[in-house]
Amino acid sequence: MRSSLYGPGIVLLSVAAPMETGCAQTLLHLPPADRVRLAEGRQLAGRVCDRIWPGWGQTKFQVLLVGDSAEFLVASERHPRDFTPLGHDAALGAEVWTRPRQFSPNLLATFPAVGGVPTVVIGSAERTGKSSTAWVLTLLHEHFHQWQFSQPDYNGGVSRLGLARGDTTGQWMLDYPFPYDSAPVQEAMRSLAAALVQALEAQSETRGRALQAVSESRDRLRKLLTADDHRYFEFQLWQEGGARFIQYAVARAAAATGEPSADFRRLPDYEPYGQAAEDAIRGLRSELEKLDLARQRRVAFYPIGAALALLLDETREDWKQEYTRRPFRLPDLASAGR
Repeated sequence: MRSSLYGPGIVLLSVAAPMETGCAQTLLHLPPADRVRLAEGRQLAGRVCDRIWPGWGQTKFQVLLVGDSAEFLVASERHPRDFTPLGHDAALGAEVWTRPRQFSPNLLATFPAVGGVPTVVIGSAERTGKSSTAWVLTLLHEHFHQWQFSQPDYNGGVSRLGLARGDTTGQWMLDYPFPYDSAPVQEAMRSLAAALVQALEAQSETRGRALQAVSESRDRLRKLLTADDHRYFEFQLWQEGGARFIQYAVARAAAATGEPSADFRRLPDYEPYGQAAEDAIRGLRSELEKLDLARQRRVAFYPIGAALALLLDETREDWKQEYTRRPFRLPDLASAGR
């Protein structure tokens, strides 16, 4: 923990958790800095989710914070199995439970970790190497995955992609044998990334041509891929690229909705959301300019998808509706307004 500068309203949630018979009891508590960040993330979600994305604000926001020796579940549901209750936390607006650590403390993921509910499983800012502001934005990134996974036909649609090849664990989403080492595919990806940079920087009078160039680059890449490879590529753009876009959209919306809590601003690594939004756009351009499919593998899809989503958000009013109606493929820019 980097600092003890927290407001007077912060109260340590704690409970004496029984250990083996005859052993001393251990005091389990939600660390103050983690509590401040979680509270900021949940409050920010309440302010901006529905402003950014239709229906996102109704998504369950169940979080499992992974500490060094214990995990803390923040949720509004009934008492989960194998957890010890810590009680209701007014700042978090939820019940909190704890159990001995089971997951890695540097994990950043969303999956049905508790009770079959899509759960954000996340280590502390210190353990995941993020500043407090970046950590909150990542938390909202993962919360958008919860929205994606809660769509009525998500599981059925993923199954119909036909990409699992017998895997029932979902590991194929990470390990699918995409042709990362193909020189033509690498060149097509670099061309698509370069076209996206040009479109992001284009002025109004050249935006239409720039968008068309992106669509043409995307089509050229498609011709190099098998049908399965293309479905996997588009699935990753939709799922991970969409969530990466959300990080920028949340930072931008947060900057427009007022200051975060005083406790959050007191954290020594706090960064204003407006600055975080500017950093995100600069970082996205840098990622596109330095795209290296052979080295980055699946992660190279993230900035491609985020840039496409950003351009859609600027040029096509119906794209979020189409994103929901026709999942696993981002809408085409070719029909965007000019």
